[in-house]
Amino acid sequence: MNITFRQLKLFLALADTGSVSAAAQRMHVTQPTASMQLRDMADAVGLPLYDVISRKVHLTEAGEELARTARAMVDQWDTFEQRMAALQGMARGRLRVAVVSTAKYFIPGLLGSFCDDHPQVDISLEVLNRDQVVSRLRANLDDLYVMSQPPGDLALADDILTPNPLCLVAAASHPLVGQTGVTLQQLAGERFFLRERGSGTRMATDRTFREQGFAPGTLLELGSNEAIRESVASKLGVAVLSSHALGGADRRVAVLDVVGFPIPSQWHLVWPKGRQLSPLAAVFRDHVLARMQQSG
Repeated sequence: MNITFRQLKLFLALADTGSVSAAAQRMHVTQPTASMQLRDMADAVGLPLYDVISRKVHLTEAGEELARTARAMVDQWDTFEQRMAALQGMARGRLRVAVVSTAKYFIPGLLGSFCDDHPQVDISLEVLNRDQVVSRLRANLDDLYVMSQPPGDLALADDILTPNPLCLVAAASHPLVGQTGVTLQQLAGERFFLRERGSGTRMATDRTFREQGFAPGTLLELGSNEAIRESVASKLGVAVLSSHALGGADRRVAVLDVVGFPIPSQWHLVWPKGRQLSPLAAVFRDHVLARMQQSG
């Protein structure tokens, strides 16, 4: 079977983007060239590798197998290149990090300081909801993952980074602002804005509500911390948000002193326990832990 390493990278680009044109763009080739290379790969394998349905690429079973094999080969080669660079006293290569959306408030700063120290490193940062990050974790698509609620059914190496308290917030003019010992029952008539089901914040909030026997009268789900914060600031209701998502300069929103809040939570840096970190990922992990220790 005659398939080149560059063709494998092209096929991985196709698997990642779901589009021949996007894969061609990522690999800096024309779309006709990409299409020809993909046909050659299918001929070499002897089976169709993908179907195009409604202009979206769907890998066949053979295509899924090829993608898994290609990813393992590319990862091994990246690790080899990083080890060679380490022997030369350099940190270079590509670092892939996937984080849940709320982590975007502090992860870019860590990546920025890391890039200042290691300018030859390319960074791929995926900012997604928790379900999408967990899906990438299960597929072993990235080097490291940041989330507040790691899945309990996976064997993971886990570094705790920093606290992530979840606060109950209201508009600054809310009559309960400044009062102490507020109970959830006092908020029974409020409209609650919460993150979507499956998010780390929502999982912790639902657990706390169950423990206190509380059910919001009116509940609206939003997939954006910014949209929730704006809704609260506009006096449309109350919400549970990570302290990282509050925006320190936004005086339109205030934290309520509610029994059982803030909900204790933590940020975790995780990766599959059986997977050895690449040299570059290990350097980044050390960088993150050192920065978090300094700021803690």
